[in-house]
Amino acid sequence: MLKMMGNAIDDTTKWLEKNQAAPISDLRNKKVITRLCATSMKLPHAKRLIGRTFSDSKVQADMKLWPFKVIKGSADKPKIVVSYNGQKKKFLAEEISSMILGKMKETAEAYLVKVVKDVVVTVPAYFNDSQRQATKDAGTIAGLNVLRIINEPTAATIAYGLGNKPNITQKMNVLVFDLGGGTFDVSILAIAKNGTFKVKAVGGLDKEPKSIGENAKRILSSTTQTSIELDYLHEGIDFSMRFTRAKFEELNMDSFSKCIQIVENCLNDANIEKSSVAEIVLVGGSTRIPKVQQMLQELFDGKELCKSVNPDEAVAYGAAVMAAKLSGNNDKILQDLLMLEVTPLLLGIESTGKEMNVIIPRNTTIPTKAAKIFLYKWKQPTFYKYQSVSR
Repeated sequence: MLKMMGNAIDDTTKWLEKNQAAPISDLRNKKVITRLCATSMKLPHAKRLIGRTFSDSKVQADMKLWPFKVIKGSADKPKIVVSYNGQKKKFLAEEISSMILGKMKETAEAYLVKVVKDVVVTVPAYFNDSQRQATKDAGTIAGLNVLRIINEPTAATIAYGLGNKPNITQKMNVLVFDLGGGTFDVSILAIAKNGTFKVKAVGGLDKEPKSIGENAKRILSSTTQTSIELDYLHEGIDFSMRFTRAKFEELNMDSFSKCIQIVENCLNDANIEKSSVAEIVLVGGSTRIPKVQQMLQELFDGKELCKSVNPDEAVAYGAAVMAAKLSGNNDKILQDLLMLEVTPLLLGIESTGKEMNVIIPRNTTIPTKAAKIFLYKWKQPTFYKYQSVSR
């Protein structure tokens, strides 16, 4: 899972060697999770570049806010310019991700004392095909075989489902609210007693609330005020100010409201009522923000939010479970696990007049196939006959 949080790159990948016989109950102790804080280069939100073009309107807008320089590379690919050992270096987003994945590979191998080749990677639910393929390419560059790419909220639901399996006596709808790391995802899944996880609808946003500093944001989740200090802000002058939770909420209210709107849209896409949602699972560090929890509870008429899963580890744990299943682990808890995903975006082709003709609607269960016949007008070309004359 490539997840950037604040001013650091928090890269969490899930590893499980093929044919490893460790029981799934021990999996929590075998997770390999690390944080690579930026030293010679700080690249917050670099994940937003992966799989995108330099001319992308979102890239152009985000470039104005990033503390690092982005230039146009070949094939319109964005390149990140950083200073490394006193020299200017240019990297593709895939290369940055592959470096971190490579470091994770080393960490996993040091822990397991075995070679690690396979990996399951999670991505935001709204990622399109090019972003998913670029993420897979990053794994290949790092020397890894990407077994599968799954959505982050889906992985979190697996963690919730396995942790609460004894309590699941009938089919239930679970909403996963995943906010943090520069992204927002929401998914609604139906969990059956037999271990089937069926995604009904997904939604997302590649912006998280405007942060006044990761540390200050965390402090304001448990207290009403904090201080922001910047050393040598300008000409040797330090900057310091008091910042309150109320002010933070005011500055981010538009972002909070967008998140709630996406939840409402997801409910409509899944065609279910709010009262039909059995659990609301919180995932991601930013779900600790009191205002976010308050607004979400108000949307669901005061329903208690589920905080039984660790918001920082749920995605990693769920992906590790999927890796265990794909690796042939015979633990009985995995035998009935079946995951049915959906397409996060609609699929179609452009026709006359640059109109989008939808072939596969958004939130269609995959794998799937569809066919549609298109009729095109073809103008009969004019043929000319030339005769060579010898003289």
